[in-house]
Amino acid sequence: MMTDHSKHSRSQQYKKNSLTLIGAVSMGTGVMIGAGILALTGQIAELAGSLFPLAFLAAAVVTAFSAYSYIKLSNAFPSAGGIGMFLQKAYGRGTVTAGGALLMYFSMVINESLVARTFGSYTMQLFNAESAGWAVTALAVGVLVFAFLINISGNRLIGGFSLFMAFLKIGGILVFATGGLWLSGISFESVIPKSAPNTSIAGFLAAMALAILAFKGFTTITNSGSEIIDPHKNVGRAIIISILVCIVIYLLVALAVAGNLTLSEIIEAKDFALARASRPAFGEYGLWFTVGLAIVATISGLIASVFAVSRMLAMLTDMKLVPHSHFGMPGDIQKHTLVYTVVIAIFLTIFFDLSRIASLGAIFYILMDIGIHWGVFRHLRKEIDANGFIVLTAIVFDIVILSAFLFVKVSTDMTVIYASLIGITVIFVGEKLFLRWQDGDEN
Repeated sequence: MMTDHSKHSRSQQYKKNSLTLIGAVSMGTGVMIGAGILALTGQIAELAGSLFPLAFLAAAVVTAFSAYSYIKLSNAFPSAGGIGMFLQKAYGRGTVTAGGALLMYFSMVINESLVARTFGSYTMQLFNAESAGWAVTALAVGVLVFAFLINISGNRLIGGFSLFMAFLKIGGILVFATGGLWLSGISFESVIPKSAPNTSIAGFLAAMALAILAFKGFTTITNSGSEIIDPHKNVGRAIIISILVCIVIYLLVALAVAGNLTLSEIIEAKDFALARASRPAFGEYGLWFTVGLAIVATISGLIASVFAVSRMLAMLTDMKLVPHSHFGMPGDIQKHTLVYTVVIAIFLTIFFDLSRIASLGAIFYILMDIGIHWGVFRHLRKEIDANGFIVLTAIVFDIVILSAFLFVKVSTDMTVIYASLIGITVIFVGEKLFLRWQDGDEN
């Protein structure tokens, strides 16, 4: 039997017109910048070799095609459910909708764990501690708890805090990037890593999969659609602005890192590549500046991500697409889903290899993305006035990049493949059984 949520209302947390356009942009950039350039630069360089700055640029092009569907959907159906609501519009209430939405949910929780570990890794650079250990884990858990405490305080504090943090980190990262480029000579030769092995096409495409993961934070904006002022216009605008801001920042930072470190140095310091790059560029003061910047970026990214993802899970609960129990906790469903989200992220942070978890997150996200685009093309194209060619192009890009990524992982790390298959099977089989049981219980 489903848990009775009549005493656990959603209404206290969903406040219409509680997020401005600027607040939504700061939320989107907060998630993207925290997850992308800080946590994934080294892993992308490992796959793409000397061309890793271009992997970010190529991923931006793919993201632009992908964002088209989300903008069209957001303009037509602004909702606090975001991805879950979009999937239901396309596929109805069923296993595909629930499973696809959970793929997105878990990819974002995985992202939160990755960013939390990045916070710990960068912070430990202040103490010349480069290896991950109990201190990194403790710091990561602590920042997740802090993000939870900020989120239970309400939307207006979140919006104000995200805006302030976004201003600090975007300004700081631009200072790092322009300064690093200036000191490296700002020539094309100076920003391509030296002594780099040849880059394979498969490796470059696989690197794009992780770079796309760095851009996917724009989808968190869709999860707050009903709370943004004038959502039929501003959700799409916030998505476009967030992506444009991140394209500029990612490319500048990637070039600055490439200009100050060799490829082997970037890969060696992949958990804290920006901190390592700041030393030759700016000296010891640069290290402190970059670590402080990373702390600001990761904290704001976690707060924005927890805010959006927990609300998506709450909407799926309200749509009766996922099981839910309050376990005796007081308050409304949003507070419960905040707890679930942070607890799962803490579990992943403590027990899992986050390089592999990042790969798992990329696979989950791209599969969900294909589902969104196919749903638009097959079922919603005319209703939302979407261009079929653009949508099909997005699907082709996703399939090519995911195939290359899987090919590389089959050759280098089958554990990721097995974990992906198990995770996807558990999600979709579990949802099929849950929905069948629930429908039978309600008859």
